[in-house]
Amino acid sequence: MSLALEEARLAASEGEVPIGAVIVRENEVIARSHNMPVDRHDPTAHAEILAIREAAEKMKNYRLTGMTLYVTLEPCIMCAGAILQARLKRLVYGTGDPKGGAVDSLYRLLQDSRLNHFVEVTGGVLQASCAEILSGFFREKRVTSPLLKSEGQVKS
Repeated sequence: MSLALEEARLAASEGEVPIGAVIVRENEVIARSHNMPVDRHDPTAHAEILAIREAAEKMKNYRLTGMTLYVTLEPCIMCAGAILQARLKRLVYGTGDPKGGAVDSLYRLLQDSRLNHFVEVTGGVLQASCAEILSGFFREKRVTSPLLKSEGQVKS
């Protein structure tokens, strides 16, 4: 998860929402990435999707069986679907996403018995650090937003 946090910090430094992802197989890092939808003009350029794409290319296989995905924020519906399609063995995430989480918060897609794949899930790993990088990013956005300042919505 520490490597995923490094990726999240990189995303923040690029002005992207600070989410990082790392895919590991037998203690070897196969792929790592961070959010890039703004830079790539691509709504699918979430950290998880980019890491899955990189790992699949590196492994020359769209199935990533036996691998673990570490991500700083609970995946959304799109990313949970990609995790299922990639047949990842395990997901480890840092902090939950009460507004969009598709693993534990809003939905439980990775444990849905109606689907053809089951993913082991561990949540809350380095939760405080993962939550703080996100809340700090958005706090800074609110403070520096010219729109909010002009409307008098920023509270010191």
